[in-house]
Amino acid sequence: MVAFDPSSILLTDRVVVITGASRGIGRATALLTARFGARVAICDRVADGLDTIPAALVRTLDVRDAAARDAFVADTVAAFGRVDVLVNNAGGTFFSPFLELSERGEAALLAENFGHVTALVRSVVRHMPPGSAIVNITSIEAHQAAPGFAVYGAMKAALAHLTRTLALELAPLGIRVNAIAPDAIPTGGDHDVREEMLGAGAVYDPAVVPPLGHMGEPDDAAAAVVFLASDMARFMTGTTLHVDGGNWAAGGWRRITEVQYPGEPAD
Repeated sequence: MVAFDPSSILLTDRVVVITGASRGIGRATALLTARFGARVAICDRVADGLDTIPAALVRTLDVRDAAARDAFVADTVAAFGRVDVLVNNAGGTFFSPFLELSERGEAALLAENFGHVTALVRSVVRHMPPGSAIVNITSIEAHQAAPGFAVYGAMKAALAHLTRTLALELAPLGIRVNAIAPDAIPTGGDHDVREEMLGAGAVYDPAVVPPLGHMGEPDDAAAAVVFLASDMARFMTGTTLHVDGGNWAAGGWRRITEVQYPGEPAD
């Protein structure tokens, strides 16, 4: 019988690459992995906030830019010699009914939420030793219909499928591939999308909260990433952790209560 040592959850000296790290779940993940001992390499197309993260390597770039993305990987490998954990967090969306979505908008959603992930995995895997891990950040929209977010949801579903397939293809290399599917975790990006929805006349009830009775925080998602990246999850691959307060389990059932989102004035 294996008895895990408490240090099994630590990421001491592991090289962790995180995309989309300036705010929200990406930022929380960068801060938490650093606290757990990792040497963190981060990037985001928005520079604001990156300089306050104790990262060993920081780059401002758009992950859809192949040259900038490849340079980021090359700089990371040059600095540390390898990559132990890749967290594919960068992504984004906007509200648009499918029939109103332009081809240009659709192409942007494909590139931002899926295309860069496959390219980054191809680039990074060759530098990952046995025992490494990839953690993809999907969404509850990967597992349920999302009116107004059809292509975004489809790309997150594609990422969930890619997670399972890569888990099998990379298993012989000793690389684990898992995902987390967050929901009910308010972030700056989430707030922006809600404003778009309300501006478009969509129905959105902020009093609807998960079965647990409260909203989550970015740190809740970050904790799941740390677990999947650590030796505590050494026998887990090809799975998705739903970090959502019970929303996925609840299906159509919702709990109603008052809730205040960050940045909103109190009554």
